[in-house]
Amino acid sequence: MSILRLKDLLKEKEITGKELADEVGLSVTGMSNIVKGKSLPRQDILLKIATKLDVDIKDLFHSTKDNDLETLYIKEGEKFIPIGEVKQRSFR
Repeated sequence: MSILRLKDLLKEKEITGKELADEVGLSVTGMSNIVKGKSLPRQDILLKIATKLDVDIKDLFHSTKDNDLETLYIKEGEKFIPIGEVKQRSFR
């Protein structure tokens, strides 16, 4: 699993890896390696990616802590917008 959530964010923001690569000044291959978790971008590239995707830089990463929160979304048109989190319940 990649430490970055780029695959999910690209889908959510309806942008291709090629478009993002062009916007942040990377090759398509370089961006593909980042999205697949084969390499990590430099700090300046992370900032450009966060800016282009209009997210806080921390939102580029998967959480490193176990948590029992689940994100809630609403659908606006064809996009899903996160609106909050709720604690997951176990029904065992």
